[in-house]
Amino acid sequence: MLAEIKGLNEECGVFAIWGHEKAAEMTYYGLHALQHRGQEGAGIVTSDGEALHLHKGIGLINEVFQQGEFSRLKGNAALGHVRYATQGGGGYENVQPLLFRSQKNSMALAHNGNLVNANAMKNQLEAQGSILQTTSDTEVLAHLIKRSGHLNMEEAIASALSMIKGAYALALLTEEQLFVALDPRGLRPLSIGMLGGAYVVSSETCAFDIIGATYIREVQPGELLIIDDNGITSKQFASPLQRTLCSMEYVYFSRPDSDLNGTNVHASRKKMGKQLAAEAPVEADVVTGVPDSSISAAIGYSEAAGIPYELGLIKNRYVGRTFIQPSQELREQGVKMKLSAVRGIVEGKRVVMVDDSIVRGTTSKRIVRMLKEAGALEVHVRIASPPIENPCYYGIDTSNKGELIASNNSIEEIRELIEADSLAYLTTDGLEKSIVTEDSIEQGICNACFTGNYPTEIYPDTVLPAYKG
Repeated sequence: MLAEIKGLNEECGVFAIWGHEKAAEMTYYGLHALQHRGQEGAGIVTSDGEALHLHKGIGLINEVFQQGEFSRLKGNAALGHVRYATQGGGGYENVQPLLFRSQKNSMALAHNGNLVNANAMKNQLEAQGSILQTTSDTEVLAHLIKRSGHLNMEEAIASALSMIKGAYALALLTEEQLFVALDPRGLRPLSIGMLGGAYVVSSETCAFDIIGATYIREVQPGELLIIDDNGITSKQFASPLQRTLCSMEYVYFSRPDSDLNGTNVHASRKKMGKQLAAEAPVEADVVTGVPDSSISAAIGYSEAAGIPYELGLIKNRYVGRTFIQPSQELREQGVKMKLSAVRGIVEGKRVVMVDDSIVRGTTSKRIVRMLKEAGALEVHVRIASPPIENPCYYGIDTSNKGELIASNNSIEEIRELIEADSLAYLTTDGLEKSIVTEDSIEQGICNACFTGNYPTEIYPDTVLPAYKG
């Protein structure tokens, strides 16, 4: 994916397993499958029934785990996390899982999402004497749990969850149990699987495939799962509301081999492309997608429009994650370092360039120029989602409203800015048709970044994911 240059980033991925003799190793492989959800930090905590063992660090999962750490990560239960460091929120202390040791009931927490009332809760906790060690909103939950000392762990977690608001798919590991919870609207994805007799939890189902686990079901909105050696128990800590799973999980973030709400992501993206072709046809010679997340939609557009699909853009997979450009001139080459136009395919052709979204517009402009420099006669940009006009408060870094090109410009103005011959977006109705199937009709989606209709209250001091810290 082009998250680094597109300005659109996911917060993290969560993986957990209970009851497997190689829990740490299975978690390592599961996190590999979720690496696209965060590349700035990774960590694993294990439980051997008596103590919790942690190893975490800055970098990719195979950079953090390369010195035989598994010999120290003992136990049949593990919790893992990969993280995208939001602006101002980097640093080792914020890498998850967060481990909190105490004389009784130590716990490790991993979380995907963003709490919209985190600032208010932090102010309340500090006024009551809490000392926060990180800038992560995940730490808020740990303090709330520990302040319910007279309750057992299950009751304390349910009580704490009743006080937080926003998006969260989380897992909490103690010496004796694994707890899993999803916010009442199910804004972030989280699924359960089985590997032999072991229970597995993951942000995406693609992680089950890499370790050979079998998908069972999704965690339901407002559900709290308690997993231990006696099996799995399900409780409702809150009444489930109309589900509003983030639509950008389908559009951009989830891997194409993952399933959401029983629908394959690749199949959904193909439907988006087909719907886009119906809504915004154009005479052209070839269709190409911006690697990687846009390829499925480009194939769908090609099939519906009857225009051949070609690899007009190639992604360079060996550009370093931390590639630093020392001058403005070299920064301008950033897209070319990651993408190349195939002259033999696009030269002398009218090209439909399908992309999943436009955030600030700078990358789209550079790709259009790249195609024209390679000899494309025309470049018609088709976006397989509606214009992003509003920031996301639920765990995706989409920048503030002032930085979003669609919040300040008309579609025609955007077309001129990115130097395309034509520009069209998928409509919000078209997006919903592509995602919500008959089998998932009650499983709605969050379109807030397109419509501004947020499914939860947004507080005056709610901090955008991009500006945590």
